[in-house]
Amino acid sequence: MKPEVFFAAMIRGNIIEKTNEPWIVCYQTADIEKNAQLSVNINNKQEAEEQVREGFNKFQKGKIPLTATVSCNGKDYTYITAPDFAGIEKIRRGELIEAWEIESCNAAGRNCRQEALKNRIALVTGGAQGFGEEIVRGLVSAGAVVFIADLNVQGAEKLAETLNREHGKTTAFAAEVNVADEATVEKMFETIALKAGGLDLCVSNAGVLRAAPVLEQDMASFRFVTEINYTAFAIISKHCGLLMKAQNLCAPSWFTDIIQINSKSGLEGSGKNAAYAGSKFGGIGLVQSFAKELVEYRIKVNAVCPGNFFDGPLWADPENGLFIQYLKTGKVPGAKTIEDVKAFYEAKVPMGRGCTGPDVIRAVLYLVEQVYETGQALPVTGGQVMLS
Repeated sequence: MKPEVFFAAMIRGNIIEKTNEPWIVCYQTADIEKNAQLSVNINNKQEAEEQVREGFNKFQKGKIPLTATVSCNGKDYTYITAPDFAGIEKIRRGELIEAWEIESCNAAGRNCRQEALKNRIALVTGGAQGFGEEIVRGLVSAGAVVFIADLNVQGAEKLAETLNREHGKTTAFAAEVNVADEATVEKMFETIALKAGGLDLCVSNAGVLRAAPVLEQDMASFRFVTEINYTAFAIISKHCGLLMKAQNLCAPSWFTDIIQINSKSGLEGSGKNAAYAGSKFGGIGLVQSFAKELVEYRIKVNAVCPGNFFDGPLWADPENGLFIQYLKTGKVPGAKTIEDVKAFYEAKVPMGRGCTGPDVIRAVLYLVEQVYETGQALPVTGGQVMLS
């Protein structure tokens, strides 16, 4: 981990420990006026934890420094600190105050589920479209600042611009990533740390589906599904976990979350869809294993297992969606229209409809707010899959 990334997470951890609030810590490369500055000199990263903590403890009681500089091996690493991105921009414009009052960050109601995500830094992979976009919108509406990570960076940028305009503040950023490429994943988490100081919630949503009978399965497609749905989740969890661990060094009581968006196909087998179901079953195995390892750093790891998202492009795309495919192939007996096919599949769900973005967001809110649960696979299937 680069020094500037490590120091950002460590400084953010110190402020979180003092305020019990998810502050922003932004790496600042340009010179700024350093009012209310904390400055620490060290020889190497190993000395940073204790000395930065001591620096914060000596700072004027009840206040947080506007800027913090860690000098290490002859190089200065300077950061701006604020309760939100509006505060960061205020300092950049030179509208400085003496220091941030701890009380300026609203600590009330943090244990309330409706407030569980307020001002928290979140990441959603595959967030530019489909189910991922639904999750991004739900997190932003719940008060989170969200990094929209996607290979489709243009779509992520467009969504971020839309959300920032709709909410009248900086609440979303685009982040380009190929979740199967470890180098780009590592770079993405470095970018998040330098822009926000750390991370509170990682939603691993990116996934693919290549359905086929096992006797006809193209093994290249099988490996592709496994790489994106299974291996990529391990890559995301590794680098997300490293960042959250660094933050935890100075905020040992602060819980963070990794949530995999799994599937009902991770809870029961799926005919003619073994590559997908197998990758999702494997994902739950990773969730349980990572949960046991990372709880030491107050990182909770859980999965949400949604039912079918009938309104998303996988099902509803008018040219390549499953509804039109199933209609053309006669998979649904007697179906004459797409609506007939949809009604057939909705009838399989006791609740009578498909899963939606708000359904999943409620599950995410529960998992974040519930600090006494990790390693779980939470069904959101409308009763279509019931655990025994």
